[in-house]
Amino acid sequence: MVLSNPLIVAAMLFALLGLTFLILTIAALKKRKLFGSAFQFVVALLMISLSALFGTISIAIEGYRALIFEELAATVKVEPTGEQKFIARFSLPDGSEKVFSLAGDQLYIDAHILKWKPLANIFGQHTSYELDRVAGRYALLNDETTKVRTVYSLSKDKRLDMFELRRRFTFLNPLLDAEYGSATFINTNSAEEFKVLVSTTGLLIRKTEKVTGQ
Repeated sequence: MVLSNPLIVAAMLFALLGLTFLILTIAALKKRKLFGSAFQFVVALLMISLSALFGTISIAIEGYRALIFEELAATVKVEPTGEQKFIARFSLPDGSEKVFSLAGDQLYIDAHILKWKPLANIFGQHTSYELDRVAGRYALLNDETTKVRTVYSLSKDKRLDMFELRRRFTFLNPLLDAEYGSATFINTNSAEEFKVLVSTTGLLIRKTEKVTGQ
C-alpha cells in the first residue's frame, strides 16, 4: 500500500502544508499584508520542495529491498551445458524466476547497496540493495579478454534510480551515508545450487546442495 511507505506519507504531508501556505499567501495578498504574504509564500515553496524531494526519493528507490543483517537475495541453480558454458536459473524472493545462458568458468553477480544516514532512518529508510547484473566470468585473464562475454541485467526498469540521483545531486548528502557496488563469483564446473546472500558488507555466495536429476 502507498500509505505504508513513510516517504510517500511525508511527501503528501509536505504537499498539503505547501497548499495550505499558498492559500494563506493569497489571503494575505488580498488583505495587502505584504510581509505576511511574502513569508507564507517562502514557507509554501519550502514545503513544496520537501514534498518533491521525498516523492523523488521514493520513486528512485523503487525496486530496492530493505536489508536487515544477512538476507537471501536469490537462489541459483547452475547446470553446465558445454565447455565454459552453463545455464543459471534464478529464483528471486518475490517469486519470479529468470534463466540465463552464460559463458565462462564462474558465475558472477553484482549489486547496488544504499546505506542511509540516521536522518533518513526516521522516515523508515535503512540499508537497502538491488541485484544489478549477472555474467559469466572466465578464470583466466586471457580468456576474459578474448572470449565471448555474456552479461545480463537483474535489476528492474525504473523511472528514476537512486544511484544516479546520488551522483548528480549533492543535496542528498545529508541522507545517504554511502552507496557502493558489491560483487561475488563462484566456480560452475558442476551442477550446483547456490544461495546468493547480501549483508551490509556486501554480497556472498554459499553452496546449498548438489543438484540431481537434471
